[in-house]
Amino acid sequence: MFLRHYINYRQDDWTKWLATAEFQYNNKEHTATGHSLFYVNYRRHPWKRNLTVEMEIPSLEGLLKKIEITREEAKIAIEKTKETMKRQYDKRTCYRKVITK
Repeated sequence: MFLRHYINYRQDDWTKWLATAEFQYNNKEHTATGHSLFYVNYRRHPWKRNLTVEMEIPSLEGLLKKIEITREEAKIAIEKTKETMKRQYDKRTCYRKVITK
């Protein structure tokens, strides 16, 4: 489904667009965490050919600690989202049970 946005109508060039689609997917902000998958894994946004921005190079220990914190925050956010989705599902399910009785 996701590749459908990139390929031609004959669907014979999908291999050419696979890397672009993967990059786009990994760079998309997730609604539960508020961060992209790339950011959660590397604690930075992917390079998009902007050489005018100066980047600070962090220490390895500092970077690893920040990555660990970001992943933990993402895990907590996903758990909260799962709980919210379950609560909404349970509301609908209970409502349907009441109506069908």
